[in-house]
Amino acid sequence: MTVGLGFLGLGSAFEAYARQIGELQAEGAVRVVAGFDPAAERRRVAEQLFPSIDAGVDSAEALVDRADVDAVLVLTTIPSHGPLTELALHAGKHVLVEKPVAASLDDGHAVANAAQESGRVVVCGPHVGLSPTYRALHDRVKGKDVGEILSVRARYGWRGPEWAEWYYKPGGGSIFDLGIYNLVSVCGLMGSVQKVAAMVGTAVATRPVNGRPVKLEVEDTAHILLDFGDSRFAVLSTGNVIQELRSPAIELYGESGVLQLRGEDFAPDGFERWHNDRGAWEIYRETAPMWPWTDGVRHLVECIEADRPPLLGPDHALHVLEVALAATQASTAGRTIEIESRFPALDYSTLDEPTLGPRFEHDHRIV
Repeated sequence: MTVGLGFLGLGSAFEAYARQIGELQAEGAVRVVAGFDPAAERRRVAEQLFPSIDAGVDSAEALVDRADVDAVLVLTTIPSHGPLTELALHAGKHVLVEKPVAASLDDGHAVANAAQESGRVVVCGPHVGLSPTYRALHDRVKGKDVGEILSVRARYGWRGPEWAEWYYKPGGGSIFDLGIYNLVSVCGLMGSVQKVAAMVGTAVATRPVNGRPVKLEVEDTAHILLDFGDSRFAVLSTGNVIQELRSPAIELYGESGVLQLRGEDFAPDGFERWHNDRGAWEIYRETAPMWPWTDGVRHLVECIEADRPPLLGPDHALHVLEVALAATQASTAGRTIEIESRFPALDYSTLDEPTLGPRFEHDHRIV
């Protein structure tokens, strides 16, 4: 089966996905059909990348109504993710939607309901759970390699874009753009969050965008505390006040040892393990250094072909969205916020073995 792809949004995210899509097209797994973007320059770039694309589609509605489009990639700015995903699902299309799945809880619920009613595959970014490194870490957590995980620390941030004004307006911000990676990763390892507390704020009032100062209307720094029940906690630090990073992305403290994801959630660099019985750090080198964070599009195609649910679907994405929104609410109210949604544990049993890189068991050194 060759899956016909349509695109809503032909900007930087589309360009980032282009290499993975090009590989799939060369394999005969997909064909690039059409795209919609109101910006003429983006349409021209899309035509240069994929000569087969019809970039002259005049609306989102026209794109999702095309009979030759089987799946839609929603790669627009965050506030439109939910409505456009719902639109594509109601048109009977499979969907990949970039993170987060929506900007509001109402839109998130609408997407989850539309996905259930349509029976279509919905792959939700970020696609961190698909990396061989994360999968190896998940296997060890599930197998209690260092006992029950009791405490977690995670972080991700950077200084922020100087070319995107929307990023600093409602629907943008550091939690949706940056903290969402850690939220997806940590919830995938620890399960559903029960309560949230947070300190969220704007440390830098204005930032330069395209050479002029822009006033921030959203947060640029956040420290989020997650309660998974039974006194199992995680703290996530994120924001555009973090200039650079040189520490593990995720630290998992268990009853008898420690597991640490090196690098970033979306660009892992292997992992580390400390076990009390060994008394030494074991460093497991990255086995898939070329793994792309855009791997969700290959996962989408595989799920369509095999008629199986995605690893990270709407239930997980809706839960993470609720937690992200609750962080700001908790900070404003000065209290913890109860989380209502739940999602099933990640199920790797229906997936093939990772195609990039060998397993980690014997590829490590001891410090």
